Amino acid sequence: MRPDFSTSFILITVIINSVGIGLILPVMPDLIGEVRGANLSDAALWGGILAASYAVMQFLFSPIVGNLSDRFGRRPVLLLSLFVMMLDYIVLALAGSIWLLFLGRLIAGIAASTQSTALAYMADISAPEKRAQNFGLISAGFGVGFVLGPILGGFLGGFDVRAPFVAAACIAGGNLVLGWFIVPETLAPEKRRPFQWMRANPLGGFLQMGKLPGVKWLLAVMLAYQISNFVYPSIWAYFTQAAFEWDVRMVGLSLTAYGVAMAITQGVLIRPIMKRLGEVRTVRYGLALNIVSLVAFGFASEGWMVWFLIPISALGAVVAPAMQSFMSRAAGDDQQGELQGVLASIAALSMIISPLVMTQAFFWFTREGTSFFLPGAPFLLATVLMATSLGIFIAASRAARAARQA
Repeated sequence: MRPDFSTSFILITVIINSVGIGLILPVMPDLIGEVRGANLSDAALWGGILAASYAVMQFLFSPIVGNLSDRFGRRPVLLLSLFVMMLDYIVLALAGSIWLLFLGRLIAGIAASTQSTALAYMADISAPEKRAQNFGLISAGFGVGFVLGPILGGFLGGFDVRAPFVAAACIAGGNLVLGWFIVPETLAPEKRRPFQWMRANPLGGFLQMGKLPGVKWLLAVMLAYQISNFVYPSIWAYFTQAAFEWDVRMVGLSLTAYGVAMAITQGVLIRPIMKRLGEVRTVRYGLALNIVSLVAFGFASEGWMVWFLIPISALGAVVAPAMQSFMSRAAGDDQQGELQGVLASIAALSMIISPLVMTQAFFWFTREGTSFFLPGAPFLLATVLMATSLGIFIAASRAARAARQA
C-alpha cells in the first residue's frame, strides 16, 4: 500500500477513535450526577477519579502496547484495541452505578493505549524530515474528531445521557470493520525486535529512552507541559457550567470550536510555523502562548471571553508535534514504537495527576460555603506548571547548544 494512502488510513482511524472519546465529554457531569445524586462540585471530584483511573491503565499499558507493536506489528494491536473499545462503550451505556462506570474507564484506558501504535505507524511511513508535520496531522486528526464528537455528544446528550455511549460503540465497531479490510502492516519482519518486559514497563521505557542524548530533560518538559495542558479535558464541562451556567449543548459547541481551532493549527499552520521558526523556537513560543491563554481562562468572567480565547489557546498546540519530532530524531527505526509508548505513558501519567489535582482545585473554589468563588482556579494552577515546562526547556536548549559548541 502506498505511503500516502497509509497516511490517510491512520488519520481516518484516529479521527473515528477521537469521535468516540469526544462524544462522552459533554455528558459526564450529568451522568455522574445521575448515578451518584451529586451536585456539580462533587461530580467534578468523581470525574477526576474516573479520568485518573482511565489514565492509570493507559500509563501501565502504553509501553506494553508500543513494544508489542514493535514485536508483532501495528495491525493486530490496532484491531484488537478497537474491539475492546467497542465492548467498553457498551458497558458504559448500561452502567447504573459509579462502580460500573469505574470498570468501564479501566477498560477504556487499556484500549486507548494504542495511541503509541498510531504514532509509530506514522513514523514507519514518514521520512525523518516529514515526521513533525505528519505527527501534526495525527494531532489534527484528534482535533477533527473532537469537532464532530462533542457536537454529536451535546446533541444526543440533550435527549439521553446514555445515547452518546451507544453512538461511540457503533463508531468503534465501524472503525474495526474498516481496519480489518483496509489496514496494511507497516513494520517489516526484519525490523521487528523481541518483546522484553524490562523495556515494556513504564520505568524500563523511561530508562531506555533516557539514555538517548538530550532526551531525559525533554521528557521532563513533556511531563510538566502535559499535566498543565490536561486541565482542559479535566474540568472544562464543570468549569463552563459553574462559571457561565452552560448546558450540555453549549458545552458540546465550545468543545467543537476548540476542536476546529486545534485542527486548523495542527493540520494547516504547523507546517509554515515549523518551517519559519524551527523546532526549538516553535516549542518556546508555543509554551509562552499557553501561559498567556491559561491566565486569561483563569480570570474569564463572561461566556463570550471563551470564544475569543479558544483560537489563541489552540495555537499553543504546536508544542506537542514539535517536541515529538525533536525526540524522534534521537531514536532508531526499531525504537519508534518504544519512544511513542513512553510519550504516551507521560501523557497518561499527566492524566492521572492532572484530573485529581485540577478537580480538587475546582472543588475547593466552587463548593458550597467557599470564601472565594473562582471556577477558573485550575487554569491558574496550570499556569505555574506551564511556566515550569518553559523554564526547563530553555535551560535544556542552552545546555545542548553549549555542548555542541564545546
